[in-house]
Order: sequence, then C-alpha cells, then structure tokens
Amino acid sequence: LLIVCCALGVICARAAEEPKHAPVSSSWKAHTVRQCNGREKPFQLPAQLQIVTESWNRVTAVPYIVYMPEKNRLLMLMSCDYPHHPMILTSDDRGATWTEPKPVALDKDGKVIPGLGTALTYLSGGRLILAADRFYFSSDYGVTWGGPDAQTEPFAVPPAPDGKTWNLWDPKFVETTATKTQRLIHTGYTVDTAKGPGPGFSTAYLRYSADGGRTWKDTVAPPQWKDVNEVTLVRAKNGDLVAACRTDIPAHFKGETIDHLEGLGASISKDDGHTWSELNRIYDWGRHHPSMVVAPNGDIVMTYVVRKGYVDTADGMVQFGIEAIVSHDNGANWDLDHRYILHTWPGNHKGPDAWTASSQATSTVLFTDGTILTAFGTGYRIQSAPTGGAPRDVGLVQWRLNDVVTNSDRTLRDAPFDSDKRNLVILSEEPRDGAVYDKKHGCVGPLSCPFCQRSRSFIINDLQSLFLRSEAKNLPPT
Repeated sequence: LLIVCCALGVICARAAEEPKHAPVSSSWKAHTVRQCNGREKPFQLPAQLQIVTESWNRVTAVPYIVYMPEKNRLLMLMSCDYPHHPMILTSDDRGATWTEPKPVALDKDGKVIPGLGTALTYLSGGRLILAADRFYFSSDYGVTWGGPDAQTEPFAVPPAPDGKTWNLWDPKFVETTATKTQRLIHTGYTVDTAKGPGPGFSTAYLRYSADGGRTWKDTVAPPQWKDVNEVTLVRAKNGDLVAACRTDIPAHFKGETIDHLEGLGASISKDDGHTWSELNRIYDWGRHHPSMVVAPNGDIVMTYVVRKGYVDTADGMVQFGIEAIVSHDNGANWDLDHRYILHTWPGNHKGPDAWTASSQATSTVLFTDGTILTAFGTGYRIQSAPTGGAPRDVGLVQWRLNDVVTNSDRTLRDAPFDSDKRNLVILSEEPRDGAVYDKKHGCVGPLSCPFCQRSRSFIINDLQSLFLRSEAKNLPPT
C-alpha cells in the first residue's frame, strides 16, 4: 500500500508486509585480516569477506548498517546510481544474504527522490531514523519510511545556528537516561566556502533531542573541534563520551582540494558533552570516515578508510584499504602499532581520476558473541565515465579481535602525528606488513624496507606528487 504525502508530493514506502529474504548476494568467502605486530611478523586472522553488490553492476555507495536485536536482523542503507538516492536492504543471517534493495521514498510520479542517504540510526523497538533530502523515520524495523508519525511527513534537517546547511554523515548517539527517557546527540558540520578546503574550512557541531529526533536544541560548536567535520560518538566504559573526528586538509597541503587528504582525530568529554578535550590527532592525513563500537571489556574499536598513505604498487597503482585500531584506555590512546588491516585493494587505472577506486565510508556493528561486522564502500571495479564512474560496490568483512598478546612496540604511537613514519605505509606480503617509510629513509630493517631490497630507483606516488628516490647504494645503511 502506498500512502501519498500530498503536501510535499512524496510517496513514502508504506508496505503492508515485511521484505522477503531472497538472497541477492553470494555468501561469505574465506578472508584474512592482518594485525600488525610492531616490527615483528603480523598475525594472520581468519575472517570472511563478501562484496554484497558485485552482481549488481551499478553504483552503490556510502553503506551504513545497524543491528536490530528484537528481530535478529541487520538493516543496511546505501546510496545507489547517479544522482544518488537512498535504498535499504535487510539480512536475517548476520549478513550472509540480503533482500532486494528498495527505495526509501518515491515522489508522486513513483520516481526515486535524489539524495545521499546518511546517518542511519537504530533507536530501539523497531524505530529508525536516517537522513537524505530530509529526515526519514521508520517505526516498523525499516519496512516503511516517512515522518516520525503516521500522520506526518519527512521534514527538513534544521540548519546550524548561523543559518548554514547542517551537513550530516554520522549516526546519532542514542542512550537511555537515568529517567528512562531516550536522548539523542546529533553531530554535523558547516563549511566556509569562502575559505576553501584547508584549516578553518569546517566547523563541527552537536545538538540534542529528547523526542526521538522530532526537535533539536542546545546546539554547540566545541572550540576544540576547530577544523573538524564528521564526528561519531560512543560512550566509553568509564562513562566518558569519545568522539572520533574527521579533520580538514592540513595546512602543509596548501592548494590541494581533494578531501582524501583529510585526517583523523579523537576528543573526549568527561562531563556528558558539555566540554571536550583538545583533539588527539591520530593521522594527519589520508584516513577518516570512522565508526566505533565498544567491546564488553571496555576496548573501543575504531574502523576507518585509508584513501591516502599506502605506497603505490610496483607498477604504479594507488592503493586503498579499510583498517581498525583499538583503544584500551577509554579513547585516551590508540594502538597504531597493532592496527588491523581488514581489506586492501589496488586501483585499476592511473591518471588524475585514479582516486575514484577509493574506499568510502565504514560502518561497524558488534554482536554479542564478539563477532564484528564492518561495511565499507569500494571503487575497486570502477571505470571512468564523464558523468561519474561505475560500478561502485559495498563490501562486508566479518572478523574478530585477536586474543593473542601482542608485543610492546610503540614506534608509530610515539611518532609525531604528522610524520611520514606514521602516515606513510608500505603494503606487501608478509613479513613487511606494518612497516613504515619516511623521506629520511627511516626503515625498520632490511626485511621491511623495499629500498634495502632493491638496487634500483623506487618511485612512489605520495599525495599526487612524485618522490624519486636515489639509487639504493646511495642510501644510508640499515
């Protein structure tokens, strides 16, 4: 049954029955997640991988997943085709198979409504909220979407206090207060187009709702979040709020405009969001789109994309990936030397649009048995086109944290956040995984350094510029 929202000419997807779970994706394939172990050989951890959309041969991007325990069901939001429009699909077998995708909303002529689908959030009891061209709500586990009530319509996202567009990306933070009411914290950001990309381009905000997202109040822009845009929140085991923040393009890349150069940091509030710590910059550039979950023992797991920072392949292809890091102290520090490499892939073409094969977005859920499911976007099959490349895909990695004790290496953790040692990484087969390279040839040993193993020039592509290394014989010994 289709209900027409006459005032806005929107046909909200009001279906009479739940989706049938006919599988549209192949099941899991054996996969290996690698956990770096400082300067030692990395751990090889059994995992599973699938590209959910591989058979679709269309554009699918920016996935979000939520787990609805009452139904033991996953719901995924993705944006399809050009121009993007939001589609949802569900899985009742923890991501092995998925229903056919269906649009969140149609217009009065039965056509999809353009808009990038973001910020998918599960509230509880079958209620969800997402953003596209407007806020959309569901009260039946994502079967139908519309306004917050059956009689209301989707409504516009309120602007920031200065009237600028409130840009959305991350899910809302949801928790039940001491008075048994549900509180939402909603992050977003504005941009200063006059300044252009770089420090000061973005201003991050947060605001609160006590009525399920119908109204928002108490908007604040923490001064510590200067140069921050996307922000996702979790509650640490000690009660702190932890924010993972995407940061603007660093000043030393003046003139660069591609947002793949943006970085990643973390900020902590010990007073329920009223004040925040200075930003702990984790990566200066190349990593962002974080998603976080909190394990029962208090460890915070953060997944993120790697869009810059991997050294090119030997044949000059850029590389991309999905990684995870863990904090064992409620978000104060992050174990970079023992990060998890969930999945990597090389680009499939060279040139100024080689970036289109990149990763985009991570969304992670944690099941009660310790299994972690991470969704990500990938352009590994993309072909150039005047109106935008295609196809683009959505992948899933099913994995677990390592239960083996790692070594005590702190090389990357102790390196400056903006150093090449922390931000440039050599990807290769073992035992070189996790090795680092800097422009001063700060290698970590002959097995970990391509320059020590090659007696020829080595060219890498770093930030769309070429760094031509001298002959290995002229490099300092290691």
